[in-house]
Amino acid sequence: MPYRNQRPKLNCMKTTGKKDLGRIELIAIALGGMVGGGIFSVLGVAVDIVGTAAPLAILLGGLLALSAAYSYVKLAIYYKDEGATYSFFKKTFPESDFAASAIGWFVVFGYISTLALYAFTFSSYFVSFLPNSEPNYLKELIAASVLTVFSLVNIISVKGMGKIEDVLVYTKIVILLIISGLFLTVGDTSNLNISFNDDFSYFSIFIVASLTFVAFEGFQLVIHAYNEADNPNKNIPSAIYWSLGIALFIYLVLALGAISAIPKELLIRDKEFALAAGASTILGNLGHFIVILGALLATSSAISGTQFGASRLMAVIAEDGFLPSYLKRKQPGEVPAYAIITMSLLAFTLIVTGSLKTILEFGSITFIVVSILMAVANYKIRKKTMTNGYIGLIAILGLSIACICLLYYEYTTDIQGLFYILGIYMTLLICSAIFSRANGQHNRRKK
Repeated sequence: MPYRNQRPKLNCMKTTGKKDLGRIELIAIALGGMVGGGIFSVLGVAVDIVGTAAPLAILLGGLLALSAAYSYVKLAIYYKDEGATYSFFKKTFPESDFAASAIGWFVVFGYISTLALYAFTFSSYFVSFLPNSEPNYLKELIAASVLTVFSLVNIISVKGMGKIEDVLVYTKIVILLIISGLFLTVGDTSNLNISFNDDFSYFSIFIVASLTFVAFEGFQLVIHAYNEADNPNKNIPSAIYWSLGIALFIYLVLALGAISAIPKELLIRDKEFALAAGASTILGNLGHFIVILGALLATSSAISGTQFGASRLMAVIAEDGFLPSYLKRKQPGEVPAYAIITMSLLAFTLIVTGSLKTILEFGSITFIVVSILMAVANYKIRKKTMTNGYIGLIAILGLSIACICLLYYEYTTDIQGLFYILGIYMTLLICSAIFSRANGQHNRRKK
């Protein structure tokens, strides 16, 4: 009789029927977060720094992301917690509320910065369809509109979001592969030869690999769907590895095609819109349209996937008292509506303020740093997670080198931006201290 009385309703719900998100939907969420605005801007920057060695740097960035994913997968299977980065660190190092709070704030604002990137990129490509006389505020209006649309999609239906994400992600993959094929068809393979002359720098390849890491950021969004995933112990690791492999393949083929077909000077000059500009020059109006369509689909799915995963992380952190309490409120179906709305509003604020570039650099550094922390956490409990110690050490070393490379790049190219990023970190640390102190006092009163 006591057993029956203590049996929670939540467990009954979890054991009946199939969950909303299967492997296909989970892969789509991960690819939605990865293959977004980053691929349309990273390539030009990569070519500017290392020339035709850009595909090699992208490959190295993919391997770096794979090493980070290894730790995430091991920790996800062991902890079975949708809080991902935040929860994994908190449970591995339970003695510090402040550290857990700080990581929570950093990761959340990293996601918000990428959400702003996707919305800004979407609006920039969208206005290219319109006459040159559009009003100055049109980009901001379009960015607000696309954030609102996908906020509503994520709030109304988890299953509906998953199906829409399927369509957006797999359609954009086909389009990106078509673009790559067109470039390779008209391109000259001799343009892919790497010149190992005196000006060539192997260190620059590591810098570009570190920069391209942000283009692979998004695979961990799958873990935030742990409670809504069907057979999560099997499907979440599978979705992470499959999505990383697919994303790396797309990036490499697209980079090889673009470098073979588009003049290097054009790729460097039009960094953020190099693919669209190159398609217009090489493939004509039809190619230009296909590239823009691919960009719109890519950024749309990235917005949806980021809102889905990051909002659930915000709810988990708020539940622990390290973010404002209203963010933990959920609608029927375990949808954190207030978190979705809040992160979209903050992303739009970043777009309006005009400091997007520096905020995005902050996001890149943040995801490298938290990946290092996840590798350290996984290595600490490697026996419990059944982690190969050598792979764990390689992940820590590789990610640490990437972080140093990225900081060096910021220091040598934009010292003011680096100081601004450090200022953001200080602000987030202050907020973390306030909430961790209040949370500690609350817990002591409960005891």
